[in-house]
Amino acid sequence: MTGHASQESAGHATRDPGDAMPPAYWAFHALYHQPYFEYAHVQLGNEEEANELVDGTFVFIAVIWATLTTKENLGAYAWALLKERVAAELVLQGREPAAAETLAFERAVQAATNPILDAFRAQFREEYALDDQVTELEDGLGLYAAMARLPERQFDVMVLRHALDFDTKTTALVMGIKETTVRSTHRTAKRRLAIDMGLALDEDADDEE
Repeated sequence: MTGHASQESAGHATRDPGDAMPPAYWAFHALYHQPYFEYAHVQLGNEEEANELVDGTFVFIAVIWATLTTKENLGAYAWALLKERVAAELVLQGREPAAAETLAFERAVQAATNPILDAFRAQFREEYALDDQVTELEDGLGLYAAMARLPERQFDVMVLRHALDFDTKTTALVMGIKETTVRSTHRTAKRRLAIDMGLALDEDADDEE
């Protein structure tokens, strides 16, 4: 009896918190795990580190699941938690959050800014037809630096929409915000980048879905 109880106790102590989780948790896990991993991978620049961090995040979410389900916006709370853990990991590695020196992050920013840069190039060709200005645009005109100066939510939307190629609906889901908020934030971010770089941006351009 005692040995059996000890084994049960030991088994219980080592059991994964997710083993006894309700279906709602696993539905949340299925919906968010891949987007969270892709975001963490972009920031950390290492697939194994990103996997470990996201898995650890979901273990923590499992532990506090009962509390999380009382939150008004579970998705937004979990997104903030993930970002805090990513930032903490970067600090532990002696790097700043959103560390621009990582190759993955540099690629992410480039992917996010290239569509905007292409639009600027097209506008300059159409409106001014000045090859020298187009050439300047080919060099970036500080677009990457301007990205880094965006407010947090605008930066997140740009990375999720362009670097990770999420549509508006998925971006809203991951960040725990409304689709209309994603669209307006995206427009504001593009406008801010244009102003920051002294470039014109077509305000009537249709925002993507």
